[in-house]
Amino acid sequence: MKKLAFFLTATLVTLTVQAADYRLESPDGHITATITAGPQLTWAAERDGVTVFAPSPICMTLSDGTVIGAPAKVKGTSRTSVDRMIASPFYRADSLREHYNELTLSLGGKWSVQFRAFDDGVAYRFVTREKRPFEIVSEDVEFVFPDDAVATVPYVRDGRDGDFASQFHNSQENTYSQAPLSQLRTDRLAFLPLVVDRPGGMRLCITESGLIDYPGMYLHSTAPATTLKGVFAPRPKRVEAGGYIEWLVAEAEDYIAKVDGPRAFPWRMAIVTTDDKALAATDMTYLLAEPSRLADISWIRPGKVAWDWWNDWNIDGVDFESGINNDTYKYYIDFASKNGIEYVILDDGWSDNGNADLFNVNPNIDLPMLAQYAADRGVGLILWAGYRAFDKDMERVCSHYADMGIKGFKVDFMDRDDQMLTEFISQAAETAARHNLVLDLHGMYKPAGLNRTYPNLLNFEGVFGLENMKWIDKDRDQMEYDVMIPFLRQVAGPLDYTQGAMLNGGIKNYSPSNSEPMSQGTRCHQLALYMVYDSPLNMMCDNPSNYMREQECTDFIAAVPTAWDETRILAAEMGEYIVTARRKGDTWYVGGITDRSPRDLTVDLSFLTPGQHAATLFADGVNAHRAGRDYRRTELTLTPDQSLTLHLAPGGGFALRID
Repeated sequence: MKKLAFFLTATLVTLTVQAADYRLESPDGHITATITAGPQLTWAAERDGVTVFAPSPICMTLSDGTVIGAPAKVKGTSRTSVDRMIASPFYRADSLREHYNELTLSLGGKWSVQFRAFDDGVAYRFVTREKRPFEIVSEDVEFVFPDDAVATVPYVRDGRDGDFASQFHNSQENTYSQAPLSQLRTDRLAFLPLVVDRPGGMRLCITESGLIDYPGMYLHSTAPATTLKGVFAPRPKRVEAGGYIEWLVAEAEDYIAKVDGPRAFPWRMAIVTTDDKALAATDMTYLLAEPSRLADISWIRPGKVAWDWWNDWNIDGVDFESGINNDTYKYYIDFASKNGIEYVILDDGWSDNGNADLFNVNPNIDLPMLAQYAADRGVGLILWAGYRAFDKDMERVCSHYADMGIKGFKVDFMDRDDQMLTEFISQAAETAARHNLVLDLHGMYKPAGLNRTYPNLLNFEGVFGLENMKWIDKDRDQMEYDVMIPFLRQVAGPLDYTQGAMLNGGIKNYSPSNSEPMSQGTRCHQLALYMVYDSPLNMMCDNPSNYMREQECTDFIAAVPTAWDETRILAAEMGEYIVTARRKGDTWYVGGITDRSPRDLTVDLSFLTPGQHAATLFADGVNAHRAGRDYRRTELTLTPDQSLTLHLAPGGGFALRID
């Protein structure tokens, strides 16, 4: 035993001696990643000498038994620095500064791993030049923490506790849970992004970018240990029709991905910020994404959408019975045209989606007539489609309806992010683009950079949005969730939250309703969400009758752009409040929201150009804490040397336009 112990000790010493450390700093020098190549490839990060996460192993295991990264034999290194401006169409800014330092480690055998350090985080990805097909059996991603930090986590809602295979079928919609790492649930997967608190007010946001034709990553807690481990859905071997309008996985492969040639894999991201304003403002997901695969994007038109499903087609004051029929949709189109709203959506019911037949149109709908009626009034139509129906005959569907004048599809109920599903998304984006169709992806995982790679993918759900107000228990706190989104889900990209409710329950009198749904929180909270959230294709969820009764608010919403020249986070505290300012041309729009706590917020106006600016303010009314619809509209003159202090009711907000 003594000889064996000596041999093991000598071996460990030899391996330790052979290990090599590589350091990569952010451009501003505050963040340092340390990569160690030895028996196991690991990475760690610190900011200003404070540990963000400890050495954490990373590797890939291939079907032939090869493990990329264990051991890590570095055959060569290269470094580069980039500092340039890039175009960012249909985003929160029209251009972004891309500034990073990069280290590439060549691991031999046509494999390498790239590390990038930005001023607000670090990331890595594996890259292969291998031309022969192979499978990836597993990918080892870990985040090891030296202390028991508080984590803010969205758990998968669906599937059975402890059965990860059943949990892979989910729409990535849930509110957030907070607990120390040692007390996180081990029987539920967590989807991304999630946040771990670090010392001194730092936040670490873990997510991914460049998620193309590869399964999405979940994290699994090892509690009571303080390590989070990556988990990936296996590639489906066989799917079958099931659920509502879905393809369900009937049998899975024993690997997570197949690879047919050279490619880069998704980035594993660690966004590191010292205040919540910086976290809400990060562009790392977009900057790490693959550039646009579309040569021509001139035809893509972001904008707002008059939506039918949330309000249950429940219009009034008309001489026809509302529902899924020509008269109702002409009413929606007329409303959109009169108010300068770019689109009307025809949601579930216009076709036989239950049988996955998008060519069997509801007999109460004359779709060619409606498409022409809308076009004559400057309005585009978007059609809802179930995943299985759209996938079944994608080319024919896109060709037929594009020729009819339809402008896009809202594809729903994917509810997976395994490799087969992510391949479907790429195919759908490319097929739709060839026919000049935009897509809104509902029942969908986080975008993870897809909005840059395929700019015709304008919106993505993967959020516990306003549609849930039709049925959730009245004790569920949507107002707290609303002020979590900018620091978590929105870090991954645009979201289809579907705001704009004109019936506002306030903090005391919200109740769920399918036919006359309302929001939690105040009217001004709803108005502010058009500035707080990134949504290039932004729904107006309520019905035209309600909007016409509230024309003052409708005029404000209709004028708000959905793609921006500049965005600034003026004030923020995750889960409590946020104030966001966005500029289009010379006009600024500022929106602020709070959680259940009433609060006074001061808006610093120093971002304005010199001189006087006319402004319109929508603020919570004196009785907004009782009647969420209560607001006051005020005309102001503002200058950049001023500040504006506003009182927000519980679940309240404000919306400000400055010309």
